[in-house]
Amino acid sequence: MSAFNRIALFIDGTNLYATSRALGFDIDFKRLLSEFQNRGAMLRAFFYTTIIEDQEYSSIRPLIDWLDYNGYTVVTKAAKEFVDATGRRKLKGSMGIELAVNAMELAERVDEIVLFSGDGDFRSLVEALQRRGVRVTVVSTTASQPPMVADELRRQADAFIDLADLKPRIGRATPARSAAREVRQHTPQLAPRKVMNGSDAGEVDPPEQSLN
Repeated sequence: MSAFNRIALFIDGTNLYATSRALGFDIDFKRLLSEFQNRGAMLRAFFYTTIIEDQEYSSIRPLIDWLDYNGYTVVTKAAKEFVDATGRRKLKGSMGIELAVNAMELAERVDEIVLFSGDGDFRSLVEALQRRGVRVTVVSTTASQPPMVADELRRQADAFIDLADLKPRIGRATPARSAAREVRQHTPQLAPRKVMNGSDAGEVDPPEQSLN
């Protein structure tokens, strides 16, 4: 791609975490940023995630702090915890509106938006961006069972990148002790979120482990 291709990254944090887990690897966010900086002029790299409301320590806080200091614009919102009919603790919260608003605001200043999400709810956003002349690339995977990307989102996108193909370039190596320590510092402990449309969209199970 041309160095004059103005791009912005929009990362659905919970969705990306679930996708990378389905593929069995951890994201190295420093390498991810570098990978896409090499593809054009990076205007912004947004990372969206919910945090548990009224929780003294959030297991994703170390990652949020690291991203804030290393080239990402982090957008957070409090998620509310509740108990469902089966007695399971769940979190209710979605960053879809915030992501969509920021993407539309930036549409006139970019040539391409790279959306890290497989959530079918973003199909309408992709279509609206395309009407404004923005090329949209979706990053998710079809390599998992079931696929983590909604078919309607993949069809709407101008291009699709399978996260499995990016693993050699943005995956985190873990054999060394130092690398394992970095994983604990920079890997979000988020519960998987269902990516297809449905009545439970925006609901996730709470984190079961911390970064300590």
